[in-house]
Amino acid sequence: MAEKISFEAPRGMRDFYPEDMTWRNKVFDAFRASADAYGFEPYDACVVESYDLLARKAGEEVGEQIYHFYDKSERHIALRAEMTPTLARMVAQRQKELRFPLKWTTIAQCFRYERMTKGRKREHYQWNLDIIGEDSVLAEEEVIGAAVDALKRMGLGSGDFKVHVSSRKFLGELLAKSGIAPDLHAQVFLALDKRGKMPDSEIAAMMKDGGLSDADVSAAFAIMDTKEYAGCAELEELFELARTAGFADSLVFDISVIRGLSYYTGVVFECFDTKGEFRAIFGGGRYDNLLTTIGGEPTSAVGLGFGDVVVTELLKARLGDGAAAEKKGVAVGFMFPEQRDAAVRLAAKLRGEGERVDLALRSQKPKKFFSHADQSGAAKAVFLGPDDIEKGVARIKDMSTREEKEIAL
Repeated sequence: MAEKISFEAPRGMRDFYPEDMTWRNKVFDAFRASADAYGFEPYDACVVESYDLLARKAGEEVGEQIYHFYDKSERHIALRAEMTPTLARMVAQRQKELRFPLKWTTIAQCFRYERMTKGRKREHYQWNLDIIGEDSVLAEEEVIGAAVDALKRMGLGSGDFKVHVSSRKFLGELLAKSGIAPDLHAQVFLALDKRGKMPDSEIAAMMKDGGLSDADVSAAFAIMDTKEYAGCAELEELFELARTAGFADSLVFDISVIRGLSYYTGVVFECFDTKGEFRAIFGGGRYDNLLTTIGGEPTSAVGLGFGDVVVTELLKARLGDGAAAEKKGVAVGFMFPEQRDAAVRLAAKLRGEGERVDLALRSQKPKKFFSHADQSGAAKAVFLGPDDIEKGVARIKDMSTREEKEIAL
């Protein structure tokens, strides 16, 4: 006897039933609306990438973190774990033809084989915003501003989240002033980025393994108490721009934001809910050297990755499970088969006027029809009976207020 097939999605993956899609659409609609409002152009790419490209960007250990395989022609390929390497490849491919600065956006499905925790799946969608070819801090302001705008479109306020901002360049200057040699800074960044995820004793051991002395380790930890960004020109300018744009209340300086990836070169940022209940909502920063690592020409860039998993959990926690179920459209039903054609004509008429119409597929009693219309989220409903056809007039009901008005058939 054949083994029974499981009806569960593969571990770490997700199915989206209609009730799940209402949340996904709420998030995606905000992503697209904000990207459009801020002048970003949409792009997309294939979901598989060359393994060599991903290894060059993230190192050979990337093989432990991603889904990779050999195709039938023995090419080593992988499911993308993020969009940045693909973006770099696409820009490098047409670097001589493109008009810079680029402002590009996409919502990409990404796959990462790793241990699952709260807010982390093995598959997720990630909204990416990137500005390439612009040295000004205005690029950071636009990317962060668009992400803040998206959160507000979803129904969150600045009291629900804060964008924690720092600068790798500024941190490097502080390390240098403390006597830590520049060639050791990458090791310090990598270790300190683990703070909060492992004990300080293990982080200290990581730094010592990387060549830091006891004095260096103590100095590095002391720098983590820095509360002011005075003297860092790029952060001073960014916060001033945020005040001008009207979202400074959503930003806080946080020297502990480092971002573990080695390609970040300047301003870095991560957004967290103010109650500290979830993982980072989004993160990003300036990465001025990435294109050169894959063979492209040197180009400045700022980017952001904003996943759908954490923000959906946050929205459900703050707004309630029913917040995504917006009533819309018209439900049209009929009592007997004799009214079917009139219902079809009415549905066609309403659709021609731009309405979303859910047409009942069989005759029903009024109570059953209106119950279904209510549960399906229709904003209005029309039910046709023999008298309506005879009069040539029907009543359309507002499902929220229960008010009715007549419409001609």
